Amino acid sequence: MPSASHRVTSSYVQGTLNIPLLTKTMGQCLDETTERFPDRDALVFCRDGVRRTFAQFKEEVDRAAAGLLALGLKKGDRLGMWGPNTYEWVLMQFATAQAGIILVSVNPAYQALELEFVIKKVGCKALVFPTQFKTQKYYDILKQSCPEIEKSSPGGIKSKRLPDLSIVITVDSKLPGTFHMDEVMEAGDSSHVKQLRAVQQTLSCNEPINIQFTSGTTGSPKGATLSHRNIVNNANLIGLRLGITEQDYRVGLPAPLYHCLASVGGSMVMALHGSSCIFSSPSFEGKAALEAVSREKCSFLHGTPTMFIDMLSQPDFDSYDLSTLRGGIIAGSPVPPEIMKMIITKMHMPEIVVSRGCCDQS
Repeated sequence: MPSASHRVTSSYVQGTLNIPLLTKTMGQCLDETTERFPDRDALVFCRDGVRRTFAQFKEEVDRAAAGLLALGLKKGDRLGMWGPNTYEWVLMQFATAQAGIILVSVNPAYQALELEFVIKKVGCKALVFPTQFKTQKYYDILKQSCPEIEKSSPGGIKSKRLPDLSIVITVDSKLPGTFHMDEVMEAGDSSHVKQLRAVQQTLSCNEPINIQFTSGTTGSPKGATLSHRNIVNNANLIGLRLGITEQDYRVGLPAPLYHCLASVGGSMVMALHGSSCIFSSPSFEGKAALEAVSREKCSFLHGTPTMFIDMLSQPDFDSYDLSTLRGGIIAGSPVPPEIMKMIITKMHMPEIVVSRGCCDQS
């Protein structure tokens, strides 16, 4: 028995937590926040020129959820979201949650074999993507594993290699075998709205609602299954730790939505705390991130150390007004002390928080 002066102690700070855990679903959080801030910006996608208030977003989420049910999806089905940061990504995140459909966050850089692995691993029934982003031709990549799509009717795909996949939705151009997102938005009628309300009455905060894949650095990516309870309470504590207020609530998000830093630390915090998500570009660009912070007067900015290093290294860094910043999250890898000092002083972020950004801990 060690003496009192040599007893083993915990290696981390502990204390009584007086913040109760929430037992709400993602949809309930969005509904309540929309009631509080109907006319506040919920989402801004700077590059695409998309801006939605909470009331506008909530209305489109419900339409999309009813549309997914009209396509034949049901509670417990998996829908993969594969693409860069776009409005449709967050729309599907909350539409699936409202309908009890499990969103599968798919890395937008995946090629054919990686895509095939995750679709088969979790049994995706539906897949949503843009036709192309930069060099990624998503439809062509999917055809490598699912050549049947070109001769299929929308919603009627029967693939040998992807037997669970039957529905493919494109967010821009309509292609053979696919639904266009506009068709999804218009598919639901009063019967599907009624069906949606009935489904919502059955939802539990303990049910799975999102599958995020790990990076796969030590083997094949592993699907981390997250519940409403997981995501809602993580987002609640993040919002409280950041100190979102009536005055400071605009959050710059250059990080990818397929990762928890943006989808939980960003859009879910938005649905719970009424923050405004400012997405600077579809994929990270340091200059675009600085422009978004300056133009949209962000109070918070989330990113990885390499993202912050890139922003600090911009030749015209001093020309951007970052005076509205006060905090944010830095996560994903260790932060060099000298970089942290520069973020605090040069970017006006004295309240920045270092976080462990693991998808399986979301």
